[in-house]
Amino acid sequence: MTGAAGAVGGYAIELAKADGLSVVADAAPHDRDLVRGFGAGHVVDRGADAAARVRDLAPDGVTGLVDGSDQREEAVPAVADGGTLVSLRGWQGPAERGVTVAPVFVASVREDTALPDTLRLQAEQGVLSLRVAKVLPASDAAEAHRLLEAGGPQGRLVLDFS
Repeated sequence: MTGAAGAVGGYAIELAKADGLSVVADAAPHDRDLVRGFGAGHVVDRGADAAARVRDLAPDGVTGLVDGSDQREEAVPAVADGGTLVSLRGWQGPAERGVTVAPVFVASVREDTALPDTLRLQAEQGVLSLRVAKVLPASDAAEAHRLLEAGGPQGRLVLDFS
């Protein structure tokens, strides 16, 4: 998992753990405890050589990798021959060694109402943790955008319209 400290990364780790999968994730030093708290069994330092660090833990590579930080080609070496890299930003490859690149597009599941209902149930059951970084009045929407552009909020920014 790349981008493990982000909102999607945290959810991906929690969902993987709920399915009984072992998780290797990358994180900056200040995010290591957060990522472990999501359920990552192993955390490697993020950066250009994160794939090599994953291979130190899993010499044959990992069978699946969710690329939450858009590492693209840099993440492919962490994936085992014939494995799958899930791209969250539309990258479609190419990859080598029979690695499948599976880009995720919301439009492909927009009419599947069972998926969000499943996520709702998992949140209610505590499988998924809902992280809110900050609640801002709707009049501070521009500030919310500045915070997002600056990067680093650990959780979602919520605009309060009440």
